[in-house]
Amino acid sequence: MRKMVSTGEAAKALGVTPLTLRRWEASGKLLPDERTAGGRRRYDLARLLPDLFRKQDAVRRTVAYARVSSHDQKSDLERQAQLLELYCARQGWSYEVVTDLGSGMNYRKKGLRRLLDDIVAGGVGRLVITHKDRLLRFGAELVFAICEAKGVEVVILNQGEDTSFEEDLARDVLEIVTVFSARLYGARSRKSAKMVADLKKAAEAAAGGGDR
Repeated sequence: MRKMVSTGEAAKALGVTPLTLRRWEASGKLLPDERTAGGRRRYDLARLLPDLFRKQDAVRRTVAYARVSSHDQKSDLERQAQLLELYCARQGWSYEVVTDLGSGMNYRKKGLRRLLDDIVAGGVGRLVITHKDRLLRFGAELVFAICEAKGVEVVILNQGEDTSFEEDLARDVLEIVTVFSARLYGARSRKSAKMVADLKKAAEAAAGGGDR
């Protein structure tokens, strides 16, 4: 895990002055790890203080996250959890499995919120999921960006299409239609009402047809 800091912060961590760091750079003893667009030096504390960061990484957990959209997919949730457990165990990781029941459009799921809180707090060192869409339907990239900023490794077991993709997508579309239907009905437009009814009927049929 990289932790880039300024010259002043690096000097303080090493117990020297910023001037000493500049002298070390001039002599080639210790070079900055990178420079900003404005030319400012940046040092990686994980390289300067490796023992400290090894201890910090040791207490950060591996969290495996599994999700399904509805109660009738409980068997799929169990399969996800078992797959994640098996993979983590084979890697020799100490891990915790967090499961969620809810739409991929829902950002307020209990497990997801707990996971994000732990990542932001620095308690997670690795996130393992079966597919990207198990995290969120839209917005997974934002979570991955937070993970990168926090030095969290993201492991996606299957980069291909999720086997329940069509079923879950239909459920998510149904949720969107339900949320916005009231607004369209409120417009008292027969055309809008019929469009919403047709969309809802198609989404319900797709969701029902994908049940296992």
